[in-house]
Amino acid sequence: MLELTINGKPRQFAGPLTVARLVDQLELAGKRVAIERNGEIVPRSQFNETPLNHGDQLEIVVAVGGG
Repeated sequence: MLELTINGKPRQFAGPLTVARLVDQLELAGKRVAIERNGEIVPRSQFNETPLNHGDQLEIVVAVGGG
């Protein structure tokens, strides 16, 4: 079991997991998201190659349009 902290809340997932797979599991695919992993922004171009490790701290922000 892979334990991550997402936006300050502990969550558990079946591993292994990449940022891209996490986005899919959180049903955020296709949305404009910014993800910070352990204090560093993960570029969207690296979502598929960035593995997540037990204990990682993530901040996920979803862009909301409006007017």
